[in-house]
Parts: sequence; structure tokens; C-alpha cells
Amino acid sequence: MDASVKKAMLAALRQYAAISKKDSGEFYDSLVKVFDDSDDYLKKVAAMDSKFDDNPEFESLRELFFDLLLINFFNEDVRKLEEDYLDSPEWEAIEEKTLDRGTELLNLMLYLKECEDEDIEPELEDFLKEFLLVDEDEFQDEHRIYEDIIANQILIDSDLKEVARVANTLPEDSELRELFYPMMGFFRDQHPDNEDFDEFVKYSKNAEFDSAVYALLISYNQR
Repeated sequence: MDASVKKAMLAALRQYAAISKKDSGEFYDSLVKVFDDSDDYLKKVAAMDSKFDDNPEFESLRELFFDLLLINFFNEDVRKLEEDYLDSPEWEAIEEKTLDRGTELLNLMLYLKECEDEDIEPELEDFLKEFLLVDEDEFQDEHRIYEDIIANQILIDSDLKEVARVANTLPEDSELRELFYPMMGFFRDQHPDNEDFDEFVKYSKNAEFDSAVYALLISYNQR
């Protein structure tokens, strides 16, 4: 299992458990076994889903952990396959079967990996314009998905109370409504101390989920 993915999973589960007062130890251990398994990707997806089915108290993290499973596949499993596997009909079929899975957090984690490889600090403008290419005509789907973040980039210079206020005013059909607060919080402060993290939790209306996402991103970004 990729070390960064493992660390991020642990951070997310510990934070979720801290807020929800649920024990995450056995659930974490069971997921590590799934991620470490040598089964093919779709079998690992099914095994992960089974663990979530057996632990419904963590249901809100299912699609986030699907993203982690995919990142783990890219970082670990692909190296054991043929060089052009990601261009193969087999992988194309897998992508078709999982089109409705995961979240936009995947893009952010792929960006953080790129930042690590290029030894640069993550920045919101760079993420939007250089990684997602939201200003390019051929990437208008990304522009539509991220339009609320594009329109509110100035919030990275605002206090968390204002970030949370804007997050709570986003329309129900916003593509990033659920992830807006933790994603903006991350780009605002990627290395919060305990007091800053507690303030992030204070203004969240969904503290279990938001703080788990924030903890995941902070941990995954550590080098």
C-alpha cells in the first residue's frame, strides 16, 4: 500500500472518529488489508464496498476512500502491470464501470502528487489554471464543475467564518457543495496548528466529514 495513501486514510478516519465518537481501529485495519491485497482493481473496489456495507457509520467516507483506492492503484499497482496498461481496453472498461464513483478530491490528490514530483507548493490558482486548465476552451466541463471555487478564489485570504458562510450558501446542485469548505480551507492553510484546525471544525456544519477531508488532504500533502 502506498505510504502516503495509508497515512491519509489513517488521518481521515482518526479525525472522523474523534468528532463522531466512533471507534475506527478495526475498520482501518480491514481497509488496509483490502488496499494491500493482490486482487485486481475491481475486486478490491468490491471488497472495499463490502467493508463499508458492514460499517455504515462511516458511509459518508465511502467515495473519498474510493478516490484513495484509485490513487493507491496509480501509485502502487500500476507499476506491477504492463507499461501501457492505462491505455488498454481492459482499463478503459474499468473506467466505464466506475464512472459514477469517487469525488473531485481525486483531482486535488493527483495535483498534490504532481506538486511533490515537481517540488512546488500547491496553490489554488495553479490548481485551477495549470492543472485543471479551466480557462481553456476544451476544458469547459472542468470550468463548470469548479465554477463555485473559481468565483470565490478570494476566500483563501478570508477568515474561516466567511469561507463557511459562503459554503453554506452554495446551491444544492453545486458540483462541489460538499467539498467546498475543506478544499478552500486546505488552500487557505495547508499546515494548520491545532488551534487553527479546531477553528476549522468550529465553523463547519458537517464537522465529521469536513474535518476528515481536511485531515486527509493535510496528511497526503506532507512530504
